[in-house]
Amino acid sequence: MSPALFASAFLIALTATLGLRSLLMRRQIRHVRACRDTVPTAFSDVIGLQAHQRAADYTVARMHLGLIDMAVGAAFVLLLTLGGGLQWLSGLAAAAFDSGTLLHGVALLALLGAAGWAIDLPFGLYRTFSLEKRFGFNRMTPALFVSDLVKQSLLAAIIGLPLLAGVLWLMEAMGEYWWLWVWAAWLTFNLLVMLIWPTFIAPLFNTFSPLQDVALKSRVEALLQRCGFRAKGLFVMDGSRRSAHGNAYFTGFGAAKRIVFFDTLLDTLAPAEVEAVLAHELGHFHHKHIIKRLAVLAPVSLLMFAVLGGLLQQPGFFAGLGVDTPGTAAGLALFFLILPYFTFLLTPLFSHWSRRHEFEADAYAAKHTRADDLVGALVKLYRDNASTLTPDPVYSSFFDSHPPAALRIARLQAVTT
Repeated sequence: MSPALFASAFLIALTATLGLRSLLMRRQIRHVRACRDTVPTAFSDVIGLQAHQRAADYTVARMHLGLIDMAVGAAFVLLLTLGGGLQWLSGLAAAAFDSGTLLHGVALLALLGAAGWAIDLPFGLYRTFSLEKRFGFNRMTPALFVSDLVKQSLLAAIIGLPLLAGVLWLMEAMGEYWWLWVWAAWLTFNLLVMLIWPTFIAPLFNTFSPLQDVALKSRVEALLQRCGFRAKGLFVMDGSRRSAHGNAYFTGFGAAKRIVFFDTLLDTLAPAEVEAVLAHELGHFHHKHIIKRLAVLAPVSLLMFAVLGGLLQQPGFFAGLGVDTPGTAAGLALFFLILPYFTFLLTPLFSHWSRRHEFEADAYAAKHTRADDLVGALVKLYRDNASTLTPDPVYSSFFDSHPPAALRIARLQAVTT
């Protein structure tokens, strides 16, 4: 393909993605605003009008921020590609390391990561200290925010730089089918992170304490025994240090599996409701949702790396996207900069698949605990997390990884009748 065709294809994909995302987000804003002053009948006895309006306003505020974030992100990608920004960063890296060397490639990708971090930082600050604070969620102090940034940067340097160096070396050393080796290394790295995250990385940011509530612990252990599930431990995470949002999750594989409750969740839910939320998470493991997602991710990522392998052999790919000096690092950067705009239409497929998994996990929870307890827990979480009860159906079907509240509650209530 000629440079002009590569440039045209990219501009078409970017314009179409921005247009469709903007249309869907504006639909969401209009729909949520239109439903702001009436609590859905299914929730009118448990969620007040004030809480419903707060959720609507929070959703609209997040959508408006998302529109700005999307526009700035697209402008940044255009600047790096057609604007020649990536070529300029390559020149900066060449001032310290010989062009085309491994160190030059790592420096280029590090500079690109730093530039992306600088673009994202104002949005993170505004989101944390303005939007989240305005709606009563933020508990993050400036000192903690800075501490998190420093830790994240150090982790990126300690883990990310050697990983980038390894990938670039494989791309150069493994011949025509280097992408098979990179794909295998990428899968291995992701599995390794899932294994070491709960023990070595997560504790750098939060404190994880063994669950002390004896009655709740006994209840949870009984549920685990009924479900035939074994975990290394039950932990409470100090999520309240950063946010008032509540959650619970599993992490790790095999014998390293941990169950983690946010302290904010335990403060909000009754013991039976906590048990029901945990049963929902157990449902994901029972149905092997993580393994199924990995089974899909593996061939998709293999195809992705194969496509990258082909593109690196096309001089027009580089020239059409603003890079005058082709190289493995520049090609890698270009590919992942433009990839989201070419894969955006896959979003509703993965969203639909995720919603099916949520329904399956709900059904599992209803089988092993009382469905009414899960309903009660979900209603409290919708209320306390200011989750809208009235999403736009089209927007929801395209983006939402969880089913709309009304549909999810209706299915659970049908189990009890």
